[in-house]
Amino acid sequence: MQATATVLVYSDDSNTREQVRLATGRRPAPDVPVVEFVECATPAAAIKELDKGGIDVCVLDGEAVPMGGMGLCRQIKDEVFHCPPVLLLIARPQDAWLATWSRAEAAVTLPVEPVEFAGALAALLRQKRLQGV
Repeated sequence: MQATATVLVYSDDSNTREQVRLATGRRPAPDVPVVEFVECATPAAAIKELDKGGIDVCVLDGEAVPMGGMGLCRQIKDEVFHCPPVLLLIARPQDAWLATWSRAEAAVTLPVEPVEFAGALAALLRQKRLQGV
């Protein structure tokens, strides 16, 4: 197993980014690597980090401004070669269909509920490890 996993967190709200970090802790589950975060407050910064490579999972805030995480997810799925799996943060459970439209692999509601979030993130990290990409 790799020593660390890099998780990109996109949100214009520093409180949301903090919720993600706190819910994850050092690692979201015992069988996945320790997590390092790359935080981005703008879509341009997120795309720049993805272009550099090395991102294992993206966590995108569906409520971010000026570009929501759903739109950014759809864009990166079209534009980033070997796009990492995406965990989308959505405002309401009823928005899950929009997460599907954006091609996100998983979605959880805001505010971040630590057990639900950590479980979803760990599942994506396991999936990434199994794919070996």
